[in-house]
Amino acid sequence: MSKLRVNAFTLSIDGYGAGPDQDLKEPLGIGGEALHKWMLGTRTFRNMSGEDGGTTDTDDAFVTRSFENIGAWIMGRNMFGPIRGPWPDDTWKGWWGDNPPYHVPVFVLTHHPRDPIVMEGGTTFYFVTDGIHSALEKAKAAADGKDVRLGGGVATIRQYLQEKLIDDMHLAISPMLLGSGENLFAGIDMPRLGYRCSEQIATPNAMHVIIKRA
Repeated sequence: MSKLRVNAFTLSIDGYGAGPDQDLKEPLGIGGEALHKWMLGTRTFRNMSGEDGGTTDTDDAFVTRSFENIGAWIMGRNMFGPIRGPWPDDTWKGWWGDNPPYHVPVFVLTHHPRDPIVMEGGTTFYFVTDGIHSALEKAKAAADGKDVRLGGGVATIRQYLQEKLIDDMHLAISPMLLGSGENLFAGIDMPRLGYRCSEQIATPNAMHVIIKRA
């Protein structure tokens, strides 16, 4: 059965998945990019970026696992780009260039309609205006039996958590403090929602935590 998964989602020690003031210069908010140091040197990430080399350690294994058996993605509009409100035109097509790293259908949550965007490499962005349940239904249909990966940002993951729709989560806790930004768990009672930590593995760059829904 198709699952909804969160994979390789990085948090600071104090629970923030992005810094404040996201814009074109700071796609993950101020200080947010440093969260992802644990994955930047891995072979899988470097290969995705068109670079050679990289580590083949535990961190790399988690990056590799994050792309296995994925048939579709869901992401919030903030992850797709910094534009707010109605789309001014069709110029913005994401942060990732002509060939995004997804290679499957991607469903973007938004309040403002937009025609699908067909990109190179098999990625098509679809814009869903009728809520998280509709996006999940569409993504599971497109995934054709494979899993759906929920890419974020924080607000999007929180919505799916509060509805108990996420099956598995892999969080990478980066050894840094952000102090402000978007906090993943603030005000959410995870045990009450039925979530439990099932695995933890520490590396020099991150604490990897697996959370599953009972």
